[in-house]
Amino acid sequence: MNLNVFLGVMIPFVGTTAGAACVFFLKSQLKPSVQKALLGFASGVMVAASVWSLLIPAMDMSADMGRLAFIPAAAGFLLGIFFLLLMDLLIPHLHLGSDKPEGRMCSLKKTTMLVLAVTLHNIPEGMAVGVVLAGLLAESGGITLAGALALSIGIAIQNFPEGAIISLPLKSESGSSRGKAFFMGMLSGIVEPIGALCTILAYRVLEPALPVLLAFAAGAMIYVVVEELIPEASEGSHSNIGTIGFAAGFVIMMILDVALG
Repeated sequence: MNLNVFLGVMIPFVGTTAGAACVFFLKSQLKPSVQKALLGFASGVMVAASVWSLLIPAMDMSADMGRLAFIPAAAGFLLGIFFLLLMDLLIPHLHLGSDKPEGRMCSLKKTTMLVLAVTLHNIPEGMAVGVVLAGLLAESGGITLAGALALSIGIAIQNFPEGAIISLPLKSESGSSRGKAFFMGMLSGIVEPIGALCTILAYRVLEPALPVLLAFAAGAMIYVVVEELIPEASEGSHSNIGTIGFAAGFVIMMILDVALG
């Protein structure tokens, strides 16, 4: 594995780790308005990444199918939606600000279920990075190094607030030490490089299915945005803050992908 691919895998994890490190510098949780802005921002980044970095390349790879080039992308997108729906139903997790766990009933600690909730967000992001880098190694579909790194940087940017949003409540609400809260926040992002590396290592086998896999990652990311991030950003008063954050995240990710890709 070359250095560029390694950087592409690790950049999003660095974003999560940096966000989790906020627990060492901030005394309390982020204000609700700031959380709304950050959740909206993360949503915007993920939607833009799904379109420019995943769905459009998936259809470009299937261009030889003519007017039916949408079929692999549409099938992969729906599979990604149903995959995350299944994970949401099976994996026990707890969203911030909620006392009612989701998924299968279990006796896990609240802190563990909070981390699992963020880990669910990170599964499709790790898949997205891995599939794009696999496409880069396979030299198919016109995926460039700049475009792959743009996706990694965009996801790292939206991972920063996710790391902070998980580590700060763990310290203030659950009474965890700063070190433990940081470790748990960082741990929630470890699934990204692991998933990306597994995908990259199997890229020769996966190459024929890359259009479907790219769209699969897009569907999984959109599920997270629509089912969790946007409702949380719009909840309560001042929902327009989340909307502004969404617009900022969408535009930044679009600029990164088009300018660097």
